[in-house]
Amino acid sequence: MDRTVVLITGCSSGIGLHLALRLASDPSRSFKDPRLLPEPPVYATLRDLRAQGPLWEAARARGCPPGSLETLQLDVRDADSVAAARARVTEGRVDVLVCNAGRGLLGPLEVHTAGAVGSVLDVNVTGTVRTLQAFLPDMKRRRSGRILVTGSMGGLMGLPFNAVYCASKFAIEGLCESLAVLLPPFGVHVSLIECGPVRTAFLEKQEGVPGGALDGADAETRVLFSCYQRHLERIFREAAQDPEEVTEVFLAALRAPRPALRYFSTESFLPLAHLRLADPSGCSYVAAMHRAVFAEEPAEEATASDRGDPGLRAPPGARQ
Repeated sequence: MDRTVVLITGCSSGIGLHLALRLASDPSRSFKDPRLLPEPPVYATLRDLRAQGPLWEAARARGCPPGSLETLQLDVRDADSVAAARARVTEGRVDVLVCNAGRGLLGPLEVHTAGAVGSVLDVNVTGTVRTLQAFLPDMKRRRSGRILVTGSMGGLMGLPFNAVYCASKFAIEGLCESLAVLLPPFGVHVSLIECGPVRTAFLEKQEGVPGGALDGADAETRVLFSCYQRHLERIFREAAQDPEEVTEVFLAALRAPRPALRYFSTESFLPLAHLRLADPSGCSYVAAMHRAVFAEEPAEEATASDRGDPGLRAPPGARQ
């Protein structure tokens, strides 16, 4: 009988790395149909194979069985690279596709270069489309397949100073929801794994992290960005999840006989998500998010050099 073949994008670190190890080392193989043979190969793909060292070190430390894990070069920005990776899957098919490759972009919208914006959209949106275009037709033909996509709370609600990242993740929500409506007759199921903050290198790997470019923003925006950075640091310090915890949510989606469209790695942001849906005008969500992020520290706490403008005031509602 055929084995379950899994392919995951974005496995150099973070969720992709941990998920590949979790599946490759799962002694019960409980993520798959129990009728299938053991030792399913997990294809862990990376944009640059020179970055695969940490994956193999962790695989050895975890005791992944021989043959349970293979690495492939796959750059979601390059259709030829995606096609080449598909051709190297020796089984000739992929039963479980995990679209995990992603990139962030943090800072005021006006300081982002066109190249940085394009890179994020190319990886997060167009790259996901390229990957699906490569593997979905065969799943439809075989009338069998599971697609898991790493989502984000930034795809369910707008987050300040994450405008382009949120735009990309909102697009992924629409993409996956549209496919989820279409694909059940083909026996293919799409699930989004909606993640909150996770302890990975994602923040460090963001495109165009503000440095000197922040000088291009006005003084009040720089003050608000500093406030947001402190808020973000506190959230990651107090509420960030371990990647191992998040991988269990992926497994829950794989085990489900009738997979849901969305699974949540944490319920911490659901009240804000519900608020956004409860008031279609958006006013309630905007006010609540603004208070949550900016009410902690009044803008007047900025240094004189940050102020620049002596008439700078706290943002509306910041003290509520």
